[in-house]
Amino acid sequence: IPRFCLQRACPAMTTHRAQLRAAVRDLSDRGLKCSAKWAAEQLVGLAGGPLDDEAGTSDAPMSPAEEVGSREEEDQLLLAKAYFDLNEFKRAAHALRVARGASGRFLRWYSLFLAGQKRQAEEEAEERSGGAGAPGSLLGKPRASNQHLPLLNAELTAARESEGLDGFGHYLHGIVLRELAQPALAREALLRAVSAYPCLWSAWTALSSLSGADEAPLELPDTWVASFFLAHQATEAHDSARAVSLYESLLVQWPRSLHVQSQLALARYNLRDFEEAQQRFEELLAEDPYRLDGVDTYSNILYVREEKRKLSALAHSCVSTDKYRPEACCVVGNYYSLKGAHEKAVLYFRRALKLDANFLSAWTLMGHEYVELKNTAAAVDAYRRAVEIDAKDYRAWYGLGQTYEILAMPFYALFYYRKATALRPYDSRMWCAMAGCYKQLHRRAEAIQCYHRAEKNDDREGIAFTELARLYRENGEDAQAAGYYERMVAQREAHGEAVGKELSEALFFLCTHKKSTGDLDAAQTIGQRLLDLGGPEKDQVKALLRDIQSQRKAGSGGGPPV
Repeated sequence: IPRFCLQRACPAMTTHRAQLRAAVRDLSDRGLKCSAKWAAEQLVGLAGGPLDDEAGTSDAPMSPAEEVGSREEEDQLLLAKAYFDLNEFKRAAHALRVARGASGRFLRWYSLFLAGQKRQAEEEAEERSGGAGAPGSLLGKPRASNQHLPLLNAELTAARESEGLDGFGHYLHGIVLRELAQPALAREALLRAVSAYPCLWSAWTALSSLSGADEAPLELPDTWVASFFLAHQATEAHDSARAVSLYESLLVQWPRSLHVQSQLALARYNLRDFEEAQQRFEELLAEDPYRLDGVDTYSNILYVREEKRKLSALAHSCVSTDKYRPEACCVVGNYYSLKGAHEKAVLYFRRALKLDANFLSAWTLMGHEYVELKNTAAAVDAYRRAVEIDAKDYRAWYGLGQTYEILAMPFYALFYYRKATALRPYDSRMWCAMAGCYKQLHRRAEAIQCYHRAEKNDDREGIAFTELARLYRENGEDAQAAGYYERMVAQREAHGEAVGKELSEALFFLCTHKKSTGDLDAAQTIGQRLLDLGGPEKDQVKALLRDIQSQRKAGSGGGPPV
């Protein structure tokens, strides 16, 4: 290179620099990460420094509104972004070690945070594989942590107190504080983030995860994004009826939003409106067949409805789209679970967790599979990891209750069922589970109260009616028992269930009760129906019918036959 070109950028270098800057952006926009990295390295490595370009050599100061501190920093930012896109987080942070602009500082801090998270994940993997003397298991609480958090907290706090942070800086500070188990300070930082930059959706979701039912209402900024946040918060709090209402309102203004449609389907699923939820998920997949977000929930619906063919087709579709997404692994796991291949199901749920150790659905579903395999210790570990990730996951609390009930530990089971019921007070299954524990503990009064709550919350299975009838019968309150047996029989008939052990039990009690109260016509009708059902009570029913006939003759006023 000629010596004079080293004193001042020659026209050729200026042209090269302009070409490389444009190339880095064009290549990054097109996803050509390695080529973008090469171009950025040549841009920063070009001799002469970024002194002049097509704009000339004006000494006018740069506008304070610009996000980068200088042309040189802009080039360093392009290089760091290329490293970042290739997951070389420490290199990206090092490239921006003297950055002064808002974008450069944020990317450096974020790169350090992700480098720490990446190393933490590696250490957890080593623990699970048995490295460094740790037990070789996917389960159990990991001991690794992000070592960059204290440094990041110190730098972000200092930056906030000196020149201030933008919305992105406040967001990252909130995430760091959350990881450091300082939820109150994290909420404050995240509120500053969404106020400064309302479209930063990650800050809204992080804020929702830190907002419990016992927390004071948040003072949200006056922005349209707050409507999305309130709907999301209702879903997270399992207030599904409100979530449906809010998302249906949003759908009027955002009719083509896949996010709103998927969240509405999720809310319907949480309300156990499986038919409506399935229809909405199928409409979503018809519009975007390669979408994997939320597809694990759709597979849960197909599992519950035992639609093997559709679940098989969904599993094939997900694997062909991206077999290394945790959602795809959960779909395949559900498919094998529905087939009864629980060991294979566990394998795929474990694979999902290797891809994302915080994928909540996989932990809960794996706990269910371990229950099926009678591996209660592993089930408890899986459920506990799920509630550590999200304490609002009622399925994991309910699973813990079931597992301890299997272990004949009703006091422990009752504790976990209470947690699940607090999250889903409108779910009859939670109340029935609590009542079952109270029954085991011979606390009939509390059991009756729980079954009454289940009855008021649309007990579709009819468990509450049957159990209430039995409890009242044991208490000697036959009139109350008869009333609940009648409601149970009516519910079974409405569902087309004409036979069954519980139905025979109810009819036999009703026949006996009607006979004892003098309603012989009703007793005889019920007795005849019982005879048609057959069963072990057949001889007893015949004896009952003979007694009814005798009472009829005795009550008719006729004397002995002549």
